Amino acid sequence: MKTPPSKARAVIIGGGVSGCSVAYHLAKLGWEDVVLLERKRLTCGTTWHAAGLIGQLRTSQNLTRLSKYSAELYTKLEEETGIATGMRQTGSITVALTEHRWEEVRRQATLARIFDVEAEVITPKEVQDLFPHMATEDAIGGVYLPKDGQCDPANIAMALAKGARMNGAQILEGIKVTGVDDDGRRVTGVTWEAGGEAGRIETDIVINCGGMWGRDLAAQSGVTLPLHACEHFYLITEPVEGLKSLPVLRVPDECAYYKEDAGKMMLGAFEPRAKPWGMGGIPEDFEFDSLPEDFEHFEPILEMGMNRVPLFETAGVHTFFNGPESFTPDDTYYLGEAPELNGYWVAAGYNSIGIVSSGGAGMALAQWINDGEAPFDLWDVDIRRAQPFQRNRRYLKERVSETLGLLYADHYPYRQPETARGVRRSPLHEHLKAQGAVFGETAGWERANWYANEGQTPEYQYDWKGQNWFDNTRAEHMAIRETAGLYDMSSFGKIRVEGRDACAFLQRMCGNDVDVPKGRLVYTQMLNERGGIESDLTVTRLSETAYLLVVPAATVMRDMAWLKRHLRDEFVVITDVTALEGVVCLMGPRARDILTSVTPNDMSDAAHPFGIAREIEIGMGLARAHRVSYVGELGWEIYVSADQTAHVFETLFEAGSDHGLKLCGLHAMDSCRIEKAFRHYGHDITDEDHVLEAGLGFAVKTAKDSFVGRDAVLAKKDSGLDRRMAQFQLSDPEAMVFHNEAIVRDGEIVGLVTSGNYGHALGGGIAMGYVPCKGESRDDVLASTYEIEIAGARVAAQASLRPLYDPKSARVKG
Repeated sequence: MKTPPSKARAVIIGGGVSGCSVAYHLAKLGWEDVVLLERKRLTCGTTWHAAGLIGQLRTSQNLTRLSKYSAELYTKLEEETGIATGMRQTGSITVALTEHRWEEVRRQATLARIFDVEAEVITPKEVQDLFPHMATEDAIGGVYLPKDGQCDPANIAMALAKGARMNGAQILEGIKVTGVDDDGRRVTGVTWEAGGEAGRIETDIVINCGGMWGRDLAAQSGVTLPLHACEHFYLITEPVEGLKSLPVLRVPDECAYYKEDAGKMMLGAFEPRAKPWGMGGIPEDFEFDSLPEDFEHFEPILEMGMNRVPLFETAGVHTFFNGPESFTPDDTYYLGEAPELNGYWVAAGYNSIGIVSSGGAGMALAQWINDGEAPFDLWDVDIRRAQPFQRNRRYLKERVSETLGLLYADHYPYRQPETARGVRRSPLHEHLKAQGAVFGETAGWERANWYANEGQTPEYQYDWKGQNWFDNTRAEHMAIRETAGLYDMSSFGKIRVEGRDACAFLQRMCGNDVDVPKGRLVYTQMLNERGGIESDLTVTRLSETAYLLVVPAATVMRDMAWLKRHLRDEFVVITDVTALEGVVCLMGPRARDILTSVTPNDMSDAAHPFGIAREIEIGMGLARAHRVSYVGELGWEIYVSADQTAHVFETLFEAGSDHGLKLCGLHAMDSCRIEKAFRHYGHDITDEDHVLEAGLGFAVKTAKDSFVGRDAVLAKKDSGLDRRMAQFQLSDPEAMVFHNEAIVRDGEIVGLVTSGNYGHALGGGIAMGYVPCKGESRDDVLASTYEIEIAGARVAAQASLRPLYDPKSARVKG
């Protein structure tokens, strides 16, 4: 056994394809002092039994970029290292057996064109020409991606490991990491044991690539890494005479994929309800192991498979395999620096797409570690989206039993998870449920998305058209526009920043001027050095030394980490106070009348203008009313301590009965905000989107003292915009737009829809997205003809650079 060094620049834990990729890419960047430690032997966990499918298309442009990078890298690795990677561009086909799936695959084809991935919508006859062994009588059609492929997973990892060694990295097998040391703020080293020996490596950078072992290792350091292993099944036939190279075939309506490999045929499954594994821990001697066969569990998939690909009826079975793979609560892997501990990095939880993901993920993470910032927007996979409660084992066991199957389920808009629900609830949860609320989940929070009418089943019925709640949300939307709506936003992230230097600290962190009088609200962004948007928030000054930052529910961990990482020697305390206050939003033309009926405070515009927060009495309670709006109407966000939230809600709800008040869900809030072209973080604005190109220059004050991103804002002002955020209204009132449809300008695809919804007051689908405009004026941008491509069909659209609804915000100022 080769003894690990006593010191290293970075230590990678785990020798699967993920760890080998990170080692390879760090070494390629010139990091010679890199050590990878593997508890047993390389690839012995999950990598060795992966199917090795290389599918380029993913749900976002940057995840697709990473997958395409992996495919290109694996092609080059063989020449670089001399290890055969088995990389073959066989192509792939996804086949639809239902009209709903047909809509989805055609949308995927549009997405592929946006991302410059070669894709072709094909007929059942063309499917059979490409894959003659498939029964296509009940198929509607498919999408063919000719540059997808397959590879040898273990050899990919070995080639990455060899490439890492060739560039100076040390890769040591048979050495188990027993712990990660820290000084309370950052990593200081790792401890290890092997063959009766033990030692320590001093380092300030650790990368957890531990796969299904990663969660427990992270938990030892107080780091949240929510993943859990599931049993994953596939069957391989004996050699089939005359079987030639074929594209990978996916039939998601039957939960199955098919892969030809060396004259044999593989059938793999993503069954609707999976079997979690390893709840009591993973055996110490687990190495290149399989799990007990469970043919009864796999049999329904095989029965459909024999009908779909009849050769399975006669071919002998060479291998029936069951092995563990890691899955996460949202079917997306984790990448980045853990918010709880500086220097603790993660690349794990690949949800059965680890081979195609790891090449690009390793590149991106290595660049991130090297540069101190992500190379591009990686919020989809950012470890900071994980919520601390998600490390709970019972929660994970229940959730991953569903998420494995969701990989092949219909990816409907607004689809909600069914398992492991109800963990985080507003103080109003039971009140809203009694009124017919139908809940969705965000960051574990149960949130009322819409309200069922009397006699209507309070549950989602999914579709690609108007779903069963479309008319319910229309009524809620129009109540906000015409009378008043009341909705619960207790899930808002709330961060308290206080201390002697709170003002100076936030002045440095925020683009807008937050040195304002007590009670003033400031809409702002926190920017990175590129001028990209790291956080979109409202800052309220509570006192000379205290501020409240309100952020989206999903970004609290990210925002807390961003603030803490930028603390210097300022005397500032940063605290997540999300659960301390409920938030009830009262919005609409009659909001003032309702509020006036339950408070002795003067709610007139003169006494309580827009952008002001102050304490008021409501009923028998006390609340802090923030006059601000995300729906484009007169209204208040009412913050009230958790113990009084129910009373304040009941008081407002009862008083509103005389003023046309309606309980509203967050679908209605979103449809109202998109009519006003208000941006949504994570969709319309990300850390890769420049604040000026996002149309948020009004929230940046370059005249104030230096703040993070100021130089990039000034540079963009000088150089001009390369693209602009635009709003679009579709001409066909029946067309539904959600996200990732194509923006077509003068006949050419120029971008994608970042977010979409139905604008009930405007009478049509509303989309938002960026339009290239280098060297162009606003008039030039608007002079073009625009369409939105939805599932291959193009719908004419009116473009606007001002909000289509109430562009002068007269209604907000009420």
